[in-house]
Amino acid sequence: MNFDPTNNVSWQFGHRGRVAVFIDGNNLFHAARFHNIDIDYNKLLRVLLGDGRLFRAFFYTGVDAGAERQQGFLLWMRRNGFRVVQKELKTFYDGSRKANLDVEIAVDMLSLAGRYDTAVLVSGDEDFVYAVNAVAYKGCRVEIAGFRSNTAPKLIDVADCFIDLGEIADRVRKDFAPAKYEDRDIHYSQQPPPPAPFIEPSTIETSCAPGATDVFHPPIGSIMEGASDDDIDQFGAEAEFVRVTDEQ
Repeated sequence: MNFDPTNNVSWQFGHRGRVAVFIDGNNLFHAARFHNIDIDYNKLLRVLLGDGRLFRAFFYTGVDAGAERQQGFLLWMRRNGFRVVQKELKTFYDGSRKANLDVEIAVDMLSLAGRYDTAVLVSGDEDFVYAVNAVAYKGCRVEIAGFRSNTAPKLIDVADCFIDLGEIADRVRKDFAPAKYEDRDIHYSQQPPPPAPFIEPSTIETSCAPGATDVFHPPIGSIMEGASDDDIDQFGAEAEFVRVTDEQ
C-alpha cells in the first residue's frame, strides 16, 4: 500500500501535538540490515516528527564499554538531539552478549505520558503490546514505526497507526557519502538479532503517512517542551542543530 498524505486526516490537520519518539535501537538496526538499509537518524527523526512538535527523542541501545567507535557514534547521537539510554552488554553462559532495554522503554513511555500528545515507538517487538495499550489508556496517541515484515501483527493492531519504514525507505536511508561513524560496523555488533521476521501481515491497521515536507520544523536537536538550561550541551550549537547531551 502506498502512502497518500492528502487523504490522511491525522497528518493533514496536525492532531499529533507534542511528539515523543522512542527508538529500540537494536531492533531497528537488525530490521534495517535485513532490508539492506542504513538508517540516517536525522532523516528518520524528521519523518517521524511530521507536523508535530518535538518533545523528546530517546534512543535505547546496549553498549560495549571497550568499543571506542561505538562510543563515538553515541556521542554523535547525543549532539544531534537524541537522549541516549544505554546499558552495558552482559555475557551469558552460551557466550552470547546482549542487553535488553524493553523495561526502560516501557517505563519512559508510561512515566512521560501526559507530557506528550503522541508517542512514536520504533520497534517491532511484540513485548510492547501491553505498554502501548497502557499509554493509550492514558489518553495519548501511539504510533508504531518499523518494517512490516519485522513487526509483530499484534503490535500493529494495538497502535493508532502504523508507519511502514519499508515504504518510505528513500526518505530515511543514508546518503552514499561515507559517514564518520559507520553504524553498520559498530552498532550493536555484539548483540543477537531479534526473532525471525513475521510473515503474517496485520489484518486490521490504520496507516499514518508522513505529511508534506514543507511544514516548518525547529532544529531537530531542540527540546520543544520542558527544556531547561541544564539540558543544553556545553559544547554549544553547530550547523542547524542545538546539541543536547544526556549523559546517563
